[in-house]
Amino acid sequence: MMDAADVAKRVLVVEDNELNLKLFCDLLRAHRFLVEGVRDGRDAVARALAFRPDLVITDIQLPHLTGYELIAQFRADSALRAIPIMAVTAYAGREDEDRIRAAGANAYVSKPIALAAFMAQVHALVSLADDPA
Repeated sequence: MMDAADVAKRVLVVEDNELNLKLFCDLLRAHRFLVEGVRDGRDAVARALAFRPDLVITDIQLPHLTGYELIAQFRADSALRAIPIMAVTAYAGREDEDRIRAAGANAYVSKPIALAAFMAQVHALVSLADDPA
């Protein structure tokens, strides 16, 4: 019998840079996550509704729709608002982190990422998704 710990967690990655998207997806898959990647924030909400991720990782600098706007769309959607969101961005100032968290992101990681810290944050946020309290 499988318990909740045996079920692979789902992660949606929203990243317009193809190399970064591949890096994040490959890294997450190596850690046994089910991963979907999208390169355009305009596709992210529909993909999330179909894929039902346990975590969303999004870049902030996206074409057509910024990461801030994407976070706002997730937080406004009753089916998606509880999903933890991690912003990954080259914006590295304290005020940038404050603005990203104020927009509704649960976590923030600056680029270039430190792999161990990135994965620790992913695991912490997936645990948050498991704990509805």
